[in-house]
Amino acid sequence: MSYSVGQVSAFAGVTVRTLHHYDKAGLLSPSDRSSAGYRLYSEADLVGLQQILFYRELGFPLDEIAAILRDPQGNALERLRARQRQLSEEIARLQRLAEVAERAIEVQKTGVSLTPQERFEVFGEVTFDLSYATEAELKWARSEGQSEAVARAAVHTKEDWRQLMGEAATWRAELLAVFDEGEPGDGERAMDLAEEHRLHIARWFTACPPDMHRRIADDFVADPRAFALVVPPSQQRPGLAVYTCKAVHANAARHPGGSMDFEEAP
Repeated sequence: MSYSVGQVSAFAGVTVRTLHHYDKAGLLSPSDRSSAGYRLYSEADLVGLQQILFYRELGFPLDEIAAILRDPQGNALERLRARQRQLSEEIARLQRLAEVAERAIEVQKTGVSLTPQERFEVFGEVTFDLSYATEAELKWARSEGQSEAVARAAVHTKEDWRQLMGEAATWRAELLAVFDEGEPGDGERAMDLAEEHRLHIARWFTACPPDMHRRIADDFVADPRAFALVVPPSQQRPGLAVYTCKAVHANAARHPGGSMDFEEAP
């Protein structure tokens, strides 16, 4: 029994144009032609079309499909194994992206609703970086502290944020003064400021034991976006992030269970 190109198009779910393309590419040529010159497909042709559509569904390009069909025993298995590995990697990548999207949604939910003018009044130069906030959410997602911080941030009012950012601005001015005066990062004044920062986090977001505070401070050095949430770029000085991190580590060592494990970058 033979089938016209229109019939094959209808029950195979492909366009007539696609079937014509497969024919011209030498991928699937109909076994027969009508007296008027129209393509006629046999049952064997339909089996070949099913194979083509199967490999297309797996993402194989047409040239690879042609190679497989020319020598199915020699090519198919290894090519399928390679494609399986690629698909597994792509699935893992998409799962990661889905997780990032989910975390980004959670991060967005924590944002306080403010007009642009109110946002500038409250946050000043401290800008909200969604990419960094999302990465931080992913990094700390399994920690109880992160869950609490997100929950508490979500219910902060505009006045809460105003007070929070006011405290942060006062602390930042003192940090810059200590740094500019040449006080050592592991000196008493710097360590006291580190302790104030730790308590600030605990007061507004989540309990911040010394070990957690050290990890937060390590991000100040590793990622400029993290430190920009503490000191805006326009107010930063060379070496200030390292200085702040050193102060946090030194302060952590003053507490039970703390340890001096920070080495200043060369």
